[in-house]
Amino acid sequence: MMYPYYRTLVEDIATAINGEYSAVQCYKKLARLAPNEAERNQIKEIRKDEKMHLQAFQTIYTQLTGQQLSPQVTEECPDDYRAAIDFAFRDEQETVDFYLDIADQTQDPSIKETFKRAAADEQNHAVWFLYFLTKRR
Repeated sequence: MMYPYYRTLVEDIATAINGEYSAVQCYKKLARLAPNEAERNQIKEIRKDEKMHLQAFQTIYTQLTGQQLSPQVTEECPDDYRAAIDFAFRDEQETVDFYLDIADQTQDPSIKETFKRAAADEQNHAVWFLYFLTKRR
């Protein structure tokens, strides 16, 4: 996913909200496709983190704009488990940098910390998805 250079903080937060919403939907599907209970449970934990990010980002968006954003799925999750894990891994990795960019855009310490924490969570998620991918080889 490429992000335009001329974006604003509010636009980036809206993109982040849609990304988290898309991940929540994808990981619901992924949990159903998981080949065993251990992977299913880990995916559910990751999904729980994504829901927390979504809620936090929506709160920030509302504070900044006075409006609520109705999130939309912006990327479809593959139906095949391995393809979906690969998709999730790549998305999580790209999201780390995006969230760090958002943190760098703002002087607000609360927003900065929220996005830095989310970036750390995304990196952790990427490691789990990479682990699941390497187990499949």
